[in-house]
Amino acid sequence: MSLAPFAHVALFTGAGMGHLTPFLRLATLLLHHNCQVTLITPLPTVSKAETELLSKFLSSFPRVNQLKFHLLPFDANATSKPSNDPFFLQVASIRNSCHLLPPLLASLSPPFSAFVIDMTLISPLLPVAHTLGVPPYILFTSSATMFSFFSYFPSLAATSSFPGLDVVEIPGGFSTIPRSSIPSFLLDPNNIFGNILMDDSPKLTKVHGVFINTFEGLEAKCLEALNGGKVVKDLPSVYAIGPLMPCEFEKVHQKGAPLKWLDDQPNGSVVYVSFGSRTALGRDQIRELGDGLVRSGCRFLWVLKDKKVDREDEEGLDEILGIELVGRMKGKGLVVKEWVDQREILGHKAVRGFMSHCGWNSVIEAAWHGVPIMGWPQLGDQKINAEVVSKGGWGVWNQEWGWEGERLVKGEEIGEAIKEMMNNESLVIKAAQVKGAARKAISVGGECQVNLKTLIGEWKKNAKNI
Repeated sequence: MSLAPFAHVALFTGAGMGHLTPFLRLATLLLHHNCQVTLITPLPTVSKAETELLSKFLSSFPRVNQLKFHLLPFDANATSKPSNDPFFLQVASIRNSCHLLPPLLASLSPPFSAFVIDMTLISPLLPVAHTLGVPPYILFTSSATMFSFFSYFPSLAATSSFPGLDVVEIPGGFSTIPRSSIPSFLLDPNNIFGNILMDDSPKLTKVHGVFINTFEGLEAKCLEALNGGKVVKDLPSVYAIGPLMPCEFEKVHQKGAPLKWLDDQPNGSVVYVSFGSRTALGRDQIRELGDGLVRSGCRFLWVLKDKKVDREDEEGLDEILGIELVGRMKGKGLVVKEWVDQREILGHKAVRGFMSHCGWNSVIEAAWHGVPIMGWPQLGDQKINAEVVSKGGWGVWNQEWGWEGERLVKGEEIGEAIKEMMNNESLVIKAAQVKGAARKAISVGGECQVNLKTLIGEWKKNAKNI
């Protein structure tokens, strides 16, 4: 009697917590659907947070096969401007090492039936998947709206009209993107990451499918346009598999200060401030933000980060904020520098609003908990994501503040903006509706569950034919 076939899925993560986190959440979902999972982990990681999260995931799921992939060093070539961003350089190192993968993957037993790769690794990994005869899929770690832009932009940029365009209209009629919202690295012909995306995007038609951590209640028109062939002809199917929510292995064993402090605050009185794992504001802007939080008159919980890589982040609050500002903050809010359990904070009854950079993982977590967002995009895809939130009616975004470092936003402006967001009842009502749509998406019969079951059924057929 032969055993029923099962799906063996290999996942290849990218660089940074914003990419690693959704990969591990997807891996958890696949495990819960009785798939065998092989996780390919590029080493060394850039940040301590990545190393710790990987360790906790693997300890929680010992049946996961970890394939450690040690990277070759990368030297920026003459056509690409050397980057000082360690995460961009890590992506370049991974791409430079991918030719070493085929013999490692060919030795896996049983052979895998699907290969899920990071959005930054399309060009080097497609040939690997085709050599092994395994269907490749992409996990796109941003919004569906950003994916539509990512897939459409290279053909637009090649036209003679693009240099003079102030606004990019995405085909399908669901979004227009001002030039000021285009990720700056895509407008720099010598940028390493920009060159990577421009190289990868035209190859999207060669993958079997695209996974996006979103749901119809958040981006229905965009998903319809993508899957209807309105954005780019011959795109593969786009699967909404969100919201990919935080898992137990992500739980942070905190010293207790943030949650204990929140327990002592009135319901709906606190603005939570966090700009994610990568965004480090300049010292002057940090102090203006602190001044704005005090001026707002609102209680606040601020997760402060002033170094891009956490291994370098050693200064204390007095040095970063200044003793005078620290004194003004006493009794009004709590400032912490350590990694926090964001899901517990956003789900706390005291939290009413979220000042966020609009990294997509944070947007999805806020949607799940029904917390309105005050967007302050800093880099990359974040303005496009902020537009998704503001158009959805459950968040606000002050476009005049620009990208990180373009101008110093003063404390008076920040304080007024926080007050307006915290007093806006319509945002709360709309955020509650988004929360309901998020819960429906992962319920029995919701689009996330249906999409995953359909795909896993296809992968089982692949396994049977191997």
